[in-house]
Amino acid sequence: MVNFYCFAWPFIRMMDPEAAHGFALKGLKMGLVPKPQIFNDPVLETELWGLKFRTPIGMAAGFDKNGDVPDQLLQQGFGYVEVGSITPRPQPGNPQPRMFRLIPDQGVINRMGFNSLGAQTVAARLERRSKSQRYPGVVGINLGKNKETEDAAADYVLGVKAFGGFADYIVVNVSSPNTPGLRALQGKAELQDLLGRTQEALRETKPEGAPPLLLKIAPDLTDDDKKDIAEVVLELGIDGLIATNTTIERPDFLKGSDRAETGGLSGQPVFAPSTKVLGEMYQLTGGKVPLIGVGGISNAKQAYAKIKAGASLLQLYSAMIYKGPQLANDIARDLAALLKRDGYSHISEAVGADFKE
Repeated sequence: MVNFYCFAWPFIRMMDPEAAHGFALKGLKMGLVPKPQIFNDPVLETELWGLKFRTPIGMAAGFDKNGDVPDQLLQQGFGYVEVGSITPRPQPGNPQPRMFRLIPDQGVINRMGFNSLGAQTVAARLERRSKSQRYPGVVGINLGKNKETEDAAADYVLGVKAFGGFADYIVVNVSSPNTPGLRALQGKAELQDLLGRTQEALRETKPEGAPPLLLKIAPDLTDDDKKDIAEVVLELGIDGLIATNTTIERPDFLKGSDRAETGGLSGQPVFAPSTKVLGEMYQLTGGKVPLIGVGGISNAKQAYAKIKAGASLLQLYSAMIYKGPQLANDIARDLAALLKRDGYSHISEAVGADFKE
């Protein structure tokens, strides 16, 4: 697998990033991407919200926006896949070009703007999958809002009604920098209203056994923002937090020629700030709210750092562009070795270790 991607990378590198993304989706869908021998180890098996994760390493939202290849990604070694972000109505997103590689920095800038086929199309596709034979693994749904919608909560309610009946978990994404006004929904009053209405819709859609509801937050938050989010999450009983989305900051050390492009920065440059926010949210919630750590993970050492900062689960996306689709499987194998080296019999024992005596 590594040799395959090393061979393919020079050709992928010459392609427009968004075209390469589409090429990757087609390759996975057609079964053209070699499948690794899946690594399994009980030390990594995680159970949260009544869901069983073979490995804590998941595919972040943004890669499979429309539910094209969840099973194929699970077959690459991901323990779970997050589909989306999905908007209630179809929308094309922002004008192209809207994705840029920062190769010297192992980073990516995107301003996709929630391009989506819409909830009706994606829900029909995934509901068919849920009723048929499928590759085992958890598939979550990441919800966004349409650009022109003024009542944002109404769009998340529509998303819940479309997917709440069969999704393994649902994410409210209010942290993308590419939809005007979206990040303002992370304010305390706005968040209370939005999450409260979304929770109510979820209970109405599936009164028994409703899927867990998670919130995805930005790395570019003030200390007061973080405290407010923690208070709302604890007050409403939100099931989990995903920390973090992409950043609008541009560190001075960036070298890529497209570093000044607008949009959200992901990959290696966001590892440190996203891990900092992750640790802060773990402390602010007293370790009572399961956290998913995402941002800049490209190897097992970084995955381990996220776990010790408070993550129970992990996600990656940008690093796969540079290292290939087998990366999740490689990280799982090396992460298990790191945990055993340090005397942990199970990954849960290491969660938040940075803040424990």
